[in-house]
Amino acid sequence: MLRITELRLPLSHDADALRPAILARLGIESADLLDFTVFKRSYDARKKTAIVLIYTIDCELKSDALQDSLLNQFAGDPHVRVTPDTSYQFVGHAPAEHFSGERHRPVVVGFGPCGIFAALILAQMGLRPIVLERGKEVRQRTKDTWGLWRQKVLNPESNVQFGEGGAGTFSDGKLWSQISDPRHLTRKVLTEFVKAGAPEEILYVAKPHIGTFRLVSMVEKMRADIEALGGEIRFEQQVTDVLIDGKEGEQHIRGVTLASGEHIRTDQVVLALGHSARDTFTMLHERGVYMEAKPFSIGYRIEHPQGVIDRARFGPNAGNEILGAADYKLVHHASNGRAVYSFCMCPGGTVVAATSEPNRVVTNGMSQYSRNERNANAGIVVGISPQDYRQDGKAEGPVSPLDGMAFQRFWESRAYELGEGGYMAPGSLVGDFIKRQRSKVLGNVEPSYKPGVHLTDLAQKGNGSLPEYCLDAIREALPAFEKQIKGFSMPDAVLTGVETRTSSPLRITRGRDFQSLNVKGLYPAGEGAGYAGGIMSAGVDGIEVAEALGAHILGVKAPGIKAVKP
Repeated sequence: MLRITELRLPLSHDADALRPAILARLGIESADLLDFTVFKRSYDARKKTAIVLIYTIDCELKSDALQDSLLNQFAGDPHVRVTPDTSYQFVGHAPAEHFSGERHRPVVVGFGPCGIFAALILAQMGLRPIVLERGKEVRQRTKDTWGLWRQKVLNPESNVQFGEGGAGTFSDGKLWSQISDPRHLTRKVLTEFVKAGAPEEILYVAKPHIGTFRLVSMVEKMRADIEALGGEIRFEQQVTDVLIDGKEGEQHIRGVTLASGEHIRTDQVVLALGHSARDTFTMLHERGVYMEAKPFSIGYRIEHPQGVIDRARFGPNAGNEILGAADYKLVHHASNGRAVYSFCMCPGGTVVAATSEPNRVVTNGMSQYSRNERNANAGIVVGISPQDYRQDGKAEGPVSPLDGMAFQRFWESRAYELGEGGYMAPGSLVGDFIKRQRSKVLGNVEPSYKPGVHLTDLAQKGNGSLPEYCLDAIREALPAFEKQIKGFSMPDAVLTGVETRTSSPLRITRGRDFQSLNVKGLYPAGEGAGYAGGIMSAGVDGIEVAEALGAHILGVKAPGIKAVKP
């Protein structure tokens, strides 16, 4: 197969225009091209009146000799190359008798995107993982989540953060990432999603997404696949302790303890916790598992009419079916040294209540597959460092890994107070926020957050909804973003607070073998461990961790890891 990249055609091109374009690009006759497949389709919208589609095409030619001739002809052209092999290769498979005798099965803690893919790969390798998920199965979890949104009733163990599918279930379902992917593991993630019921277009569109409703049934299908391969998924099973033996420097995981008091013996545990498992982080810290504070970001959700964003990005092509609802990505470096940027942008979506703890308010964004809600929303967040949130008052030295959680909790509790209870979110019109005055009446933008928005002064000096340096940076950034997206700082746009769960506030540090630095057999993974951000990168991390664990059990070599004896 021969791959062509950067094949450009007008947005309005005819459905049958690709084949002639391929023939012209390669300088071959129609009979020479047996078939072709669109591997990727993106667009260039820098010229709004002349948007072009950009294709990556895999071509099946009539003979190997012709392919060799074309490769020689285009030897200096980086956009004509042999199609790479993107198929997934397992590091090994366990024989059927592997778990006879006293051998313990690997345990995966958490069943979000990372845990799902870790468990799936282990199951596909014949290693029959046991999955422990503190929340409920996805359909019951959905009912509990709606209970907060509609009735203001929070279930701390079943919500946007906890339960089957993880936080990614109640999101836009974005399936792209900027991670380096030389092994094409993102292709494995996408392929498994399509097998589970995702639309096939996610394999080729540049920024694929699924949406919450489709994710629910897909998660159930992937669970069934894991169980059919010998895996076991146990819901409402919170891990409250880890069993570690050995002296310092030679410690090893030997099992986990559940809230019920049950002990599960195992020599391999994948920690796919998610970024909100604060009680579990505390327990691990108390047990001496090595972790460190890391940067994260805090801010608000901002909402505009989706049409405003569409017109700003696509001009006269706004509403085009191929382009869909427009997104954006913005960054501003404020005069106080802070970086302000858009985060988790959800076209045609809603702002959702995402707290997992009583009497705290947390916001996030969500879209359905159709992305046809009236508003666009995104996080507008400010980067902070461990020195910003340290709790001991010192000017230097190491920061406690748990200090970031205390910082998050403070501002989430403050948001609850400003919202005046009932999980109402404090909100402000952009025009009032910039002027530092209280909002009293909504304009043309109706906020989508449920249970509801209580208008207030988010930027009140000395007693605001975020640290003063964040307020100053965001107030400066909003007019600056107007220069990139016309209408972005429109006075009626709505800010809703607060967004604190952008990423984990700590990292459970691991070595090149993917194991904890000081507890062998413990595999920190995904967002909660500080090694992913979003569905795709979490899924890929789950795959890599499962490969490392599986290779260790089977005594084979994993990519980038020295072979070990089982």
